[in-house]
Amino acid sequence: MDYFKKLQELLSIEREEDKLQYQRLTEQSSVTERRANGLTWYPIAIKGTEISRGDYIMVEVERPTNQDISHQFRTGIPAALFSNHDQKNDRAEGTISYVGNNRLKITLRTDELPEWSKDGKLGVDVLFDDNSYDEMQAALKQATTLAETKDGTLVQILTGSKKPTFKAEPIPFNHPRLNVSQNTAVEKILTANDLAIVHGPPGTGKTTTLVQAIKALIKQEGNKILVCAPSNAAVDLLSDKLSQEGLNVVRIGNPARVSERLMSLTLDHKMAEHDLMKEAKKLKKQAQEYKNMAHKYKRNFGREEREQRKLLFDEAHKILKEIGKTEQYIIEDITNKAQVITATLVGANHYTIADMKFHTAIIDEAGQALEPACWIPILKAQKVILAGDHCQLPPTIKSIEAAQRGFNHTLLEKCVALHPEAVSLLTEQYRMHEHIMGYSSRVFYQNRLQAHSSVANHLLHTTDKPVAFIDTAGCGFDEKLDGTSTTNPEEASLLIKHLTQLVTELQSHYTLDTFPSIAIISPYKQQVNIIKDLLDHSPDLEPYMPRIAVNTVDSFQGQERDIVYISMTRSNEKGEIGFLSDIRRMNVAMTRARKKLIVIGDSATLAQFPFYGDFISYAEGIDAYQSAWEFV
Repeated sequence: MDYFKKLQELLSIEREEDKLQYQRLTEQSSVTERRANGLTWYPIAIKGTEISRGDYIMVEVERPTNQDISHQFRTGIPAALFSNHDQKNDRAEGTISYVGNNRLKITLRTDELPEWSKDGKLGVDVLFDDNSYDEMQAALKQATTLAETKDGTLVQILTGSKKPTFKAEPIPFNHPRLNVSQNTAVEKILTANDLAIVHGPPGTGKTTTLVQAIKALIKQEGNKILVCAPSNAAVDLLSDKLSQEGLNVVRIGNPARVSERLMSLTLDHKMAEHDLMKEAKKLKKQAQEYKNMAHKYKRNFGREEREQRKLLFDEAHKILKEIGKTEQYIIEDITNKAQVITATLVGANHYTIADMKFHTAIIDEAGQALEPACWIPILKAQKVILAGDHCQLPPTIKSIEAAQRGFNHTLLEKCVALHPEAVSLLTEQYRMHEHIMGYSSRVFYQNRLQAHSSVANHLLHTTDKPVAFIDTAGCGFDEKLDGTSTTNPEEASLLIKHLTQLVTELQSHYTLDTFPSIAIISPYKQQVNIIKDLLDHSPDLEPYMPRIAVNTVDSFQGQERDIVYISMTRSNEKGEIGFLSDIRRMNVAMTRARKKLIVIGDSATLAQFPFYGDFISYAEGIDAYQSAWEFV
């Protein structure tokens, strides 16, 4: 089928570009540089070892220092244990089987720790993750085959050659904690035979809606449900909420947020608590002892020792086979009893659930998911629920060519266009003042969003205004190129000046403990760095630093703050705005604020682009326009 052939081709292009970028990051870089890029833990200490599946050894390591450096380690990806001793390049490759609290477990492809691990300083490197790409390619191949069969109805619907169907009679649903549009969305999910889509704009309670829909589906169908999302954080959020509703949830893979509550939902934890695990542990210990005894026989030994060694190894392998069967039984017992299985998209093919089929699969944050990854859970189900917002940030694509050829168009986006009858838009939002919401609602959501009465008019204080556009036109604040990133130092200084004035004004309304939370956002990384530097040298703001977060737009998706500043940065005579032209990015930035949104930018540059010209007109219409000259 051409549809999947094209996707496979684009996935191959993306894989090559990703690999190339990884190689650039690693091949010429030192351990210190790799560590700073989140690709290495170094130095590490070995905390223990145990026998793992397939007679491999699992090594638990800890990073005792550099714990504040963020990293890219996650469950299921390839990694290598290495030694930095005597300039040798000693490495043992394996797979990460656990990450949390500055500890990780790596299952090595060997049955014992290498000799060199006892010398010198050790570290762990993230390797290029071919596995995720293999899983995605395999899913696309399987979907191609399935599309041609009578069992391929769902594939045919999602690719546009068939229409979704619904039960003849709608199934009424009315939960007191949900609003009208949320209840309607659950009704649509219950009535759908194969596809339903929940379009959840910012602050509309998409997660709350999904949780109640999942409970209702379990009641209706009596089957277990597969719940996935592209990121560990999104999977964690749903796992936690579903568990709090009293459902039996099994989280495949390891949570990104390591809390006791989430750990107790993991398959590993449930296996450790299982009645049969005590016996398996005893056997594991015995097998390890036999192996240790066998390893005591060194190279110089006679026939008798050789036979003795063989017997010990045979005995250990026999026990390990027994353990394997017991563990398999425990896994099946736990997953069979679960009402909900949660995993990342690629994690949906984890060996523990690889052969499981589900009536319904739910994909949350589908607007941020690569389409090939979505097919992994879809192929396990007869019915799929896609939830997300294609008007916010799409997934990160490394290859410009792949993106230009359509790889950045998500399955959610395509299905919303193909099957509007399957879409439910959540229309009531619980985050923003109605003026903050207004422009986004007009441009992205056909003016259908309403602010709930609890937030519609909430302000920082009674005389404050919820929106401000501060126009730097004519101030001579020209942008500068810093490497590949754009900066605007004068605009950054103005922002800090405005923030200092606002903080001073708010001191009479709030204590340090109750002070509003503040986000400062810029689309440009170097502008973020300049703002951070200015903040570090602003003594008046120092007491409030714990309440202030500064970052790029992308890192704030899914978050909210009381006050949000956006430094637009671009200011040039040609009216060039670069990737500010991706208006979905601005939709995210503008909808993070609860009570006050302050946008600082040059109208002469921005207004060349209709989206920003209209926003400036909107700001004037609600008396939110100010000139930067008032603050200079």
